[in-house]
Amino acid sequence: MEKMRKPFQGVWNIVRFNWHFYIFSFGLATILLLTSNYTDSTLSYYLRIISVIILTSICISLSVSYYVYDLSGLYNLKWITNSIINEKNTIVNINAGFDETSNLLKIKFPNSELLVFDFYDPEKHTEVSIKIARKAYALFPNTKSVTTNKLPAPDNFADKIFVIFAAHEIRNKHERIDFFKELKRVLKPTGEIVITEHLRDVPNFLAYNIGFLHFYSKQTWKQIFSLADLTLTIEQKITPFISTFTLHKYGVAS
Repeated sequence: MEKMRKPFQGVWNIVRFNWHFYIFSFGLATILLLTSNYTDSTLSYYLRIISVIILTSICISLSVSYYVYDLSGLYNLKWITNSIINEKNTIVNINAGFDETSNLLKIKFPNSELLVFDFYDPEKHTEVSIKIARKAYALFPNTKSVTTNKLPAPDNFADKIFVIFAAHEIRNKHERIDFFKELKRVLKPTGEIVITEHLRDVPNFLAYNIGFLHFYSKQTWKQIFSLADLTLTIEQKITPFISTFTLHKYGVAS
């Protein structure tokens, strides 16, 4: 599965989808450095320090992104617990406009039925990066456009539901709760939900600076799971920057 991804694909996607941010940051750092040549020594010192901080922050974030998305083995999916590789099951993979995992899941679970849902809504999800990503990558075949509060699946339908780097795009708390309640409805009593996310924590702050505010804290996620009446049974760190939560409908699946 790892061969399906090109070298540096992860970090290149970060730059490609957020080029406007990097141009602005490099431009600002350059302006500060040039301005420092025409100011008094004290102000010049601070302008250079700020410029170095900006450039260092960019280098750190790109280095961490390279580690997470290209070196860590994130996309070999070996971290998925309770594998159902040799069984015929129904798997649902849900994304928020950018899907890097459905092809990999199809390979990992060759005997299972895979349904892919996309809850991207251009009225709600206005991030430029998502719009660029959607133009760069074709949708997985037969991907269904859905809303977060009504998935096109009956009750007790899915054996496994994956929401990888997508749930945080639901910015409204009540909408997130309704979304997880909908996941519970669709999940079989013995099934499980796998949520993978960056967290608003110290490692991600050190890696992405104020960008970590786009993520949610572990406590926030646990509160959402509880309000949706889902049981958190497994919490694991794929890397220091990535967490996966495994949820069940009534407790540990038998």
